[in-house]
Amino acid sequence: MQLDNRKKEVLHAIVDDYVSTNEPVGSKSLIERHNFQVSSATLRNDMAELEHLGLIEKPHTSAGRIPSDKGYREYVNSLMTIEELSPKEQLEIEKRIDSSVDEVTDLIKNATHTLSETTGFVSLAMSPRLKKSFLKQLKILMIEPGKALVVMVLSAGVVKDKVVRIPNFLSDEQIMKISGAIEKNLTGKPLDEITLVTVETAGKGTEVPEPLLKQVLYEAYAAIKQADELNIYLDGEHRILELPDFNSLGRARDLLGTLSDSGMVAGYVNEMENAREHSTDDSFMIRIGQEITLEGLDDCSFITATYNLTDSVSGNIGVIGPKRMLYSKVISQIDFVKKKLNKEMQRFT
Repeated sequence: MQLDNRKKEVLHAIVDDYVSTNEPVGSKSLIERHNFQVSSATLRNDMAELEHLGLIEKPHTSAGRIPSDKGYREYVNSLMTIEELSPKEQLEIEKRIDSSVDEVTDLIKNATHTLSETTGFVSLAMSPRLKKSFLKQLKILMIEPGKALVVMVLSAGVVKDKVVRIPNFLSDEQIMKISGAIEKNLTGKPLDEITLVTVETAGKGTEVPEPLLKQVLYEAYAAIKQADELNIYLDGEHRILELPDFNSLGRARDLLGTLSDSGMVAGYVNEMENAREHSTDDSFMIRIGQEITLEGLDDCSFITATYNLTDSVSGNIGVIGPKRMLYSKVISQIDFVKKKLNKEMQRFT
C-alpha cells in the first residue's frame, strides 16, 4: 500500500490522538493538535481517501474517524517508531523482577506480574518448550507404600516432579535400583527422544519382578513426558475491567471467558510461535483485532516476544490489551522485560 507522506502523517496523527483521547478524530482537531500546513478541507480529503483504503472508519455515533484494524496494522508495520524506555523506567522494571527466586517457574511468574503492572494490561507467559532439553537427573522417591515422587532435573535448569502410583509390594531398595538404572541410561538424552521403549530398555536387568517393574517404568515414562507440557501464566485479568474499551459488560465477559480457558490460550500462543519460526522477523508477533482467532478478542491486540532459557529452549512473554494502545511504549516494555528475563535465566543453565 503506497501512501504519500502527508497521508502517512494524517494516519499517524489519527492513531496517536485516538489512543490518547479514546475519542473519534476530526479534521478540525487534527489542525488544532498537529502542525499540518494545509486547510481543513484538504485534511478531510486525505481522511476520505484513508477511509476509502480501509485504514480509518467512522463510528455510528460520531462525525470523527477512528483507526481500523487495517489502519493499526499499517501504523505498526510502517509508521511507528519504537520508544526507548527511560533509565528510571528500566530501573523500576529491574527492581520488580526478583533476582532472589531459585526456580525458573517463579522467575517467569514474577516477570509476568511485572509486565502486567508496567503496561496496565493482561500479561501472559508460556513455559519453556523443553523438547530439546535433556535429562540431567531422575530420582524416584518413595512417599508411602503405593505412592512415589518422580523428580527430574533438566539441562535447562528446570526441575519437574510428579506423584505416581506404584505397586504396594515394592521396597525402598527396589525403587532406588529402578531409579538408578533409568538415570544411568537416560542421562543426557533429549526429552523428545525418550519413548516408553527407551525407558523400558533402561530399566532392564533390574532385579525386580517384571510385572511390578513395568508398572514403575510406565509411570516414570509418563512423568518424563509430562515434563514437556506447556503451561501458561496469566496476570492482571482484572485490569480489563478498568479499561474504557471494555466497559461493555458483554465485551468484558467474552474476553474474560476466553482467558479463563488457559489450554486454548496456550494453544493459540503456540500457533503464533510456530508462525514466527517461519517468518523473517523474529522480534515480536503482533496480532490486531480480527487477526486474532480467539473468540472475544476482536477488540484486542496480542503482542508476544520470545525469551530464551538456553540456545535451544525458549518460551513466550507478552500482553493482551485494547487495540487502542501505545504500541511503541508497550513493545519497549515487553522487550525490556524479555531481556531482563533472559539475563536472569542464565543463573539456571
